[in-house]
Amino acid sequence: MGLPALEFSDCCLDSPQFRDTLKSHEAELDKTNKFIKELIKDGKTLISALKNLSSAKRKFADSLNEFKFQCIGDAETDDEMCIARSLQEFATVLRNLEDERIRMIENASEVLITPLEKFRKEQIGAAKDAKKKYDKETEKYCGVLEKHLNLSSKKKEAHLHEADSQVDLVRQHFYEVSLEYVFKVQEVQERKMFEFVEPLLAFLQGLFTFYHHGYELAKDFSDFKTELTISIQNTRNRFEGTRSEVESLMKKMKENPYEHKTISPYTMEGYLYVQEKRHFGTSWVKHYCTYQRESKRITMVPFDQKSGGKGGEDESVILKSCTRRKTDSIEKRFCFDVEAIDKPGIITMQALSEEDRRLWMEAMDGQEPVYNSNKDIQSEGTAQLDTIGFSIIRKCIHAVETRGINEQGLYRIVGVNSRVQKLLSVLMDPKTASETEVDICAEWEIKTITSALKTYLRMLPGPLMMYQFQRSFIKAAKLENQESRVSEIHALVHRLPEKNRQMLQLLMNHLANVANNHKQNLMTVANLGVVFGPTLLRPQEETVAAIMDIKFQNIVIEILIENHEKIFNTVPDALLTNTQQGSSWKKSNDSKPPSCSERPLTLFHTVQATEKQEQRNSLINSSLESVVSSNANSILNSNSPLQPSVNSSDPELEVMKPTRPSSLSPYRKAKALYACKAEHDSELSFTAGTVFDNEFFTLTLGKSLDPIA
Repeated sequence: MGLPALEFSDCCLDSPQFRDTLKSHEAELDKTNKFIKELIKDGKTLISALKNLSSAKRKFADSLNEFKFQCIGDAETDDEMCIARSLQEFATVLRNLEDERIRMIENASEVLITPLEKFRKEQIGAAKDAKKKYDKETEKYCGVLEKHLNLSSKKKEAHLHEADSQVDLVRQHFYEVSLEYVFKVQEVQERKMFEFVEPLLAFLQGLFTFYHHGYELAKDFSDFKTELTISIQNTRNRFEGTRSEVESLMKKMKENPYEHKTISPYTMEGYLYVQEKRHFGTSWVKHYCTYQRESKRITMVPFDQKSGGKGGEDESVILKSCTRRKTDSIEKRFCFDVEAIDKPGIITMQALSEEDRRLWMEAMDGQEPVYNSNKDIQSEGTAQLDTIGFSIIRKCIHAVETRGINEQGLYRIVGVNSRVQKLLSVLMDPKTASETEVDICAEWEIKTITSALKTYLRMLPGPLMMYQFQRSFIKAAKLENQESRVSEIHALVHRLPEKNRQMLQLLMNHLANVANNHKQNLMTVANLGVVFGPTLLRPQEETVAAIMDIKFQNIVIEILIENHEKIFNTVPDALLTNTQQGSSWKKSNDSKPPSCSERPLTLFHTVQATEKQEQRNSLINSSLESVVSSNANSILNSNSPLQPSVNSSDPELEVMKPTRPSSLSPYRKAKALYACKAEHDSELSFTAGTVFDNEFFTLTLGKSLDPIA
């Protein structure tokens, strides 16, 4: 419902109803004033946003205009030229559209903001001024009237007439001001219907003009749009037609990349790592190398694929000879040495794989290294688990435990490579290595000694815990609870060859001693696991999966250190369990004739089941008691191994022995039983007192017991 009209006749009466009507009109003016104020603010924000939008679109158009398509090949099709030209066409359309937008923005201030501000200032502002004047006159009139009415009737007549005239003048002036104020209020209410809406209409007309201009641009762009759509579709169809062929070629390249090489002026080319000597040691720098057989020229360009830039100047040499590098003479794999005519010294290079090295050596007419035929003498740079190897490790451990057990960062801080190599050459010299009682001189730093120990372990033909057990150790470390991990690793350690197990025990006892002093040397069990995990349990192949398993290698070493006494000095539970299971399994099959898998390992006369079982159980218990009670050091170092209390002359249990007598201790007999039982599952049965012999197993099982015998 609208506002009630303000009657001029009511100004004279100035009734309460008139005042209420006047207040409603004043409230409407205040509301209109606030709304116009907010509208002007929003309009300015809109204009600013349109300017920012126009600027961003112009920048976008400039980017489109600057980009140039580069098609594959030395010529372009019409479709490709159309597509290449499209970005410039897009930029032109956007620029034209933004030109019109700028004109609209410039007009918006004149047709929208300025008229609204003028209406608010001139009309609503004038109404506010009139209200102030009206309120002032109201207060004045009311005051004069009250004063006049308080005059005493005893005043002189002349004085009373003068007072009446003065009141009439004030009343008349108030009446005129009231009429003017009512007139202004009604005028503003009427003016806002057109002076407020008309600027908004003009602004919308500018928007419509802008959009109409865009429509006209779209019509003009229609022909090129159709042409571009056809070109895009043609290009897509050609791509789909050739995609299957490209995929087929890609698959062939994946299967055998060397059969689909492009024609090249070089006999061989690719990335190689070149060993470079620096003032702080040696480093391996990646080079892109090319070789021409006719000129025998090798060109090496240092280049880092990650940074995409050259790492130095190109180098070119003339090949004299190429020789494959011995695997045990360097820590890196896939290496070969190149000797140049025009450069002194040997250039050591590392290929990316064994196949890559073979191709480079074939291209360069490479030769195999010359090996020393005297196998009794340990050649320089080799490491073995022999007397010399154990002597080196014991000397290093003795030096560390007597001179540096409390040195911070023990085994983590590495020594100078040249000093480490010099110490190893001294320790590995067959002339001095036999002198077991000669300690390492005090002139050698502890960090040099610890680095020499780790380097010697890495120089072994294989890791100390062996490649074939690497995955088993990792799986054991991944078991859910700690007890299962310890039990499985315990069993796996006793499947290692004797020398490997002896060396591992020697090392774990030492590392446990190091960990016991962790408050001084800061080398906890976890820290030692990080240091020795990759050395003792490195995988045979360097893969991403192997890298992800490094943390489990560390866990294996931690378990070995923390449980070294149990693992190396006791028989695994799995060994005892399998022995007892073999006995019970045999008992359940006593009534059956022996199977083919039972016959080769032991031949015996058939006796009653009860008597056989009693004798077998007594023999097993006797053998196992001797194993469990024996000390680990006596097992590993004793020259006269313990024998089981087996009466082989018992007529009830005659064992047919092989031609070569057995020299296996009860510990190794039980170990052989466990290893074979684990490998052949439940297909083989064993009887306590069976003679275990490597030759015998080779004849019966068709395989050797090298890891055990």
